[in-house]
Amino acid sequence: MSFHEVRFPTNLSFGALGGPERRTEIVTLSNGFEERNTPWQHSRRRYDAGMGLRSLDDVEAVVAFFEARQGQMFGFRWKDWADFRSAAPKAQITGEDQVIGMGDEVQTAFQLVKNYASGTANYARPVTKPVLGSVLVAVGGEALVEGVDFEVDHLTGIVTFNHPPDLQGEVTAGYEFDVPVRFDTDAIVTSMATFQAGEVPDIPVVEVRV
Repeated sequence: MSFHEVRFPTNLSFGALGGPERRTEIVTLSNGFEERNTPWQHSRRRYDAGMGLRSLDDVEAVVAFFEARQGQMFGFRWKDWADFRSAAPKAQITGEDQVIGMGDEVQTAFQLVKNYASGTANYARPVTKPVLGSVLVAVGGEALVEGVDFEVDHLTGIVTFNHPPDLQGEVTAGYEFDVPVRFDTDAIVTSMATFQAGEVPDIPVVEVRV
């Protein structure tokens, strides 16, 4: 897939509207009961970074970023200010934030995930675009050292250990992450409000599978 490892300017994505989207197929039976099914294993996020009155420099930066991605052609990184870290909003990130697997003395590669729990239900979201230098890892509560005990592929979110974690050793991780997205339009509409400011009413972006 065509993807540029560059992040949309974070000062411009701050305040964007958006969040997770699911797809559910619902069939209502003759007795009034429903059958519900989903073809999606994972949710997909959508955002709109449409800007109100902003400086001409901001408008120019958005247009330049859009042109460099060739509209919908190339994906890019997006910081979701409402959900971009493994820990709770006010908590410090640690290597024990998220469980990403269990050691079996054989497996060496583990995908970063973020777990969303409510009641007895849990959804494990794959994290494929961790932020460089932010990943902390522990096994059985013991902090490990990147470059010595493990490596992180920041293009896929896969953590690879130099030696397989011990049997039943809980593999955990903490990190910041971006969302892989693309523009959901091939046209950006801008307008000049004053000689010093302009606006871009709609900048729709949508998450892509990587």
